[in-house]
Amino acid sequence: MVTASDSVTIDAPPEAVFAYLDEPHHHAEVTPSLSDVRNVEPLDDGGKRLEFTYEMAGVGLDGELVQTVHKPPTRHVFEMSGRLEGEIDLELAEHDDGSRLTYTGTYDLPGTVLSAVAEPFVRRYNERELQTTLENVKTRLELSE
Repeated sequence: MVTASDSVTIDAPPEAVFAYLDEPHHHAEVTPSLSDVRNVEPLDDGGKRLEFTYEMAGVGLDGELVQTVHKPPTRHVFEMSGRLEGEIDLELAEHDDGSRLTYTGTYDLPGTVLSAVAEPFVRRYNERELQTTLENVKTRLELSE
């Protein structure tokens, strides 16, 4: 398992950040390697089920996300299945006059040999991707305020 986690403060209330992240196509706008979000289906609890394509080292990895926690305005949790498996946890808290967004991704790499060789690369890649994603969310929301 590979885990990456980071936080950013955003000059917008948690309700606005939650609402922005509640739209799956916004994730494709802010996540550099997320190249496609499709077949979005609403769930009874307000969450979503969707298919995605994530590009890693030039390889498209297709998968499905199912939102297991949809708790406005504080939390989104997604279970990921397909070629990448794991969990994405987006947690929001009030911070000064804005929000603190914490993104934690836990990923299970396919194959034991591939996992052992690729883990350091994937860990660094995910950390950079996560930092860029958080900064992109911050920029989008602060520009719209």
